[in-house]
Amino acid sequence: MKIEILGVGCYKCKQLTANAEAAIQELNITVEFSKVTDIDKITEHGVMMTPALIVDGSIVSSGKILSKDEIKKIISK
Repeated sequence: MKIEILGVGCYKCKQLTANAEAAIQELNITVEFSKVTDIDKITEHGVMMTPALIVDGSIVSSGKILSKDEIKKIISK
Protein backbone atom coordinates (compact mmCIF):
# COMPACT_ATOMS: atom_id res chain seq x y z
CA MET A 1 0.00 0.00 0.00
CA LYS A 2 1.23 3.48 -0.85
CA ILE A 3 0.07 6.48 1.19
CA GLU A 4 0.89 10.07 0.25
CA ILE A 5 0.18 13.28 2.12
CA LEU A 6 0.04 16.31 -0.16
CA GLY A 7 0.59 19.73 1.38
CA VAL A 8 3.02 22.59 1.54
CA GLY A 9 3.69 22.32 5.28
CA CYS A 10 0.88 24.25 6.95
CA TYR A 11 -0.59 23.26 10.32
CA LYS A 12 -3.35 21.20 8.68
CA CYS A 13 -0.83 19.33 6.54
CA LYS A 14 1.34 18.53 9.55
CA GLN A 15 -1.67 17.36 11.55
CA LEU A 16 -2.90 15.07 8.75
CA THR A 17 0.61 13.63 8.49
CA ALA A 18 0.72 12.96 12.25
CA ASN A 19 -2.73 11.35 12.18
CA ALA A 20 -1.79 9.14 9.23
CA GLU A 21 1.44 8.05 10.89
CA ALA A 22 -0.45 7.23 14.11
CA ALA A 23 -3.06 5.23 12.18
CA ILE A 24 -0.37 3.23 10.38
CA GLN A 25 1.42 2.55 13.65
CA GLU A 26 -1.76 1.45 15.46
CA LEU A 27 -2.71 -0.89 12.61
CA ASN A 28 0.85 -2.24 12.68
CA ILE A 29 1.08 -2.37 8.90
CA THR A 30 3.92 -1.72 6.51
CA VAL A 31 3.21 0.92 3.88
CA GLU A 32 5.14 3.11 1.51
CA PHE A 33 4.60 6.54 3.10
CA SER A 34 5.61 9.87 1.60
CA LYS A 35 4.94 13.58 1.93
CA VAL A 36 4.66 15.71 -1.20
CA THR A 37 5.34 19.42 -0.66
CA ASP A 38 6.15 20.53 -4.20
CA ILE A 39 3.17 22.57 -5.42
CA ASP A 40 3.68 21.44 -9.02
CA LYS A 41 3.52 17.78 -8.00
CA ILE A 42 0.45 18.47 -5.86
CA THR A 43 -1.41 20.05 -8.77
CA GLU A 44 -0.33 17.17 -11.05
CA HIS A 45 -2.51 14.97 -8.82
CA GLY A 46 -5.45 17.30 -9.48
CA VAL A 47 -5.54 18.51 -5.88
CA MET A 48 -6.66 22.10 -5.44
CA MET A 49 -7.07 22.12 -1.65
CA THR A 50 -4.53 20.79 0.80
CA PRO A 51 -3.95 18.77 2.79
CA ALA A 52 -4.81 15.75 0.72
CA LEU A 53 -4.56 12.05 1.46
CA ILE A 54 -3.85 9.69 -1.41
CA VAL A 55 -4.03 5.93 -1.00
CA ASP A 56 -2.71 3.75 -3.81
CA GLY A 57 -2.99 6.63 -6.29
CA SER A 58 -6.58 7.61 -5.41
CA ILE A 59 -7.46 10.86 -3.66
CA VAL A 60 -9.48 9.89 -0.59
CA SER A 61 -9.54 13.29 1.10
CA SER A 62 -8.75 16.87 0.18
CA GLY A 63 -8.99 20.13 2.08
CA LYS A 64 -9.57 18.73 5.55
CA ILE A 65 -7.86 16.97 8.42
CA LEU A 66 -9.00 13.40 8.81
CA SER A 67 -8.79 11.94 12.30
CA LYS A 68 -6.60 8.96 13.06
CA ASP A 69 -9.71 6.77 13.29
CA GLU A 70 -11.06 7.99 9.94
CA ILE A 71 -7.72 7.17 8.32
CA LYS A 72 -7.67 3.74 9.95
CA LYS A 73 -11.08 2.96 8.43
CA ILE A 74 -9.90 4.06 4.99
CA ILE A 75 -6.67 2.08 4.95
CA SER A 76 -8.20 -1.03 6.56
CA LYS A 77 -10.46 -1.64 3.56
